[in-house]
Amino acid sequence: MATAAHSLDLAAVKQRQQLTWSAGDYAEVGATLQIIAEDLCEAVDLRAGQRVLDVATGSGNAALAAARRFADVIGVDYVPSLLQRGRARADAEGLAVEFRDGDAEDLAFFDESFDVVLSTLGVMFAPNQDATARELVRVCRPGGKIGLANWTPEGYIGGMFRTIGRHVPPPVGLQSPLLWGTEERVRELFGDNISSLTAERRHFNFRYRSPEHCVHFFRSYYGPMRKAFEALDEAGQDDLTRDLLDLMAQFNRSSDGDLVVPSEYLEVVAIRR
Repeated sequence: MATAAHSLDLAAVKQRQQLTWSAGDYAEVGATLQIIAEDLCEAVDLRAGQRVLDVATGSGNAALAAARRFADVIGVDYVPSLLQRGRARADAEGLAVEFRDGDAEDLAFFDESFDVVLSTLGVMFAPNQDATARELVRVCRPGGKIGLANWTPEGYIGGMFRTIGRHVPPPVGLQSPLLWGTEERVRELFGDNISSLTAERRHFNFRYRSPEHCVHFFRSYYGPMRKAFEALDEAGQDDLTRDLLDLMAQFNRSSDGDLVVPSEYLEVVAIRR
């Protein structure tokens, strides 16, 4: 798997991804996902006073969740506008979180700097998966914990990315971020650097006024979908909208006109050897 990925210009891919995640306003989407970060902090049994790093923090969901538990927290991301949103959220709650510009594939911290390293729906999108996994391990102290939440290939978001990919294909050879949502791949990435790993499939419920409202919301604020629509002409946009609505109909458990879509993600807790 790594050979195909390394044949790409990963630096160029990362630059395009940075522009993608800067598009729209992911903070609007991320705010709806806060419960995933709260649950992840409970899964790693986070303790007050621990040193915590939230990698690919976005607007700070996991960083804020850790700070609410009185940890000493740093959140890193490569999208400045999202870091600004994270700072504003922390200030509004009076939480002491340090937000820094940072690259998940090259973290600017000494070895073994943190007791807990977290990422919710973030590091899974870094193009160089092997480098990212090495960095998560490197900055975690021996006996420390790495906690991740990653969308699975089988869940709704996995279906959404496949739907988008049929209309706007991703770069050839790029490893799917959804591999991080499989226990097998996560174990492969961490290898002998961890002493134990537990993985639990969980569900987050997307709740919107209607399927059409969900498409509009994601098209407005979610960078990957916004960029996909921008890459298509009007007919292509209509086709993508129809396919997304068909996908939602498959997953929607509401029959009242609104949208309630359970989306599966993999919650991972690994202990650094």
